[in-house]
Amino acid sequence: MSTLIRLTLVFSPELESSIIEALSANPGLPGYTLLHAEGHTHDFQRASPSEQVRGRVQRRVLWMLLEPAQLDVALDTLRAIVATQEVRWWSEPVLNAGRLT
Repeated sequence: MSTLIRLTLVFSPELESSIIEALSANPGLPGYTLLHAEGHTHDFQRASPSEQVRGRVQRRVLWMLLEPAQLDVALDTLRAIVATQEVRWWSEPVLNAGRLT
């Protein structure tokens, strides 16, 4: 049984550099996985014309496996640099984790 949690961040591509810089600046935080994604929302005010036509907006999804005590550190680190409602986050328990070797 794992004691890790997965922090998920969903944000617009424009915030990618700021978020990556903030996380990378804290040596106490682990690495992460960054995905390019598209999402659907009911709020298309900030969507580009092509996103409005497609009905989907460009997003980035970042996953980070953390010890539970690191969650507030990661969120505080991000809030200090990228305090915006444009970043959605949630955490989930990780049932198991490891390497195949």
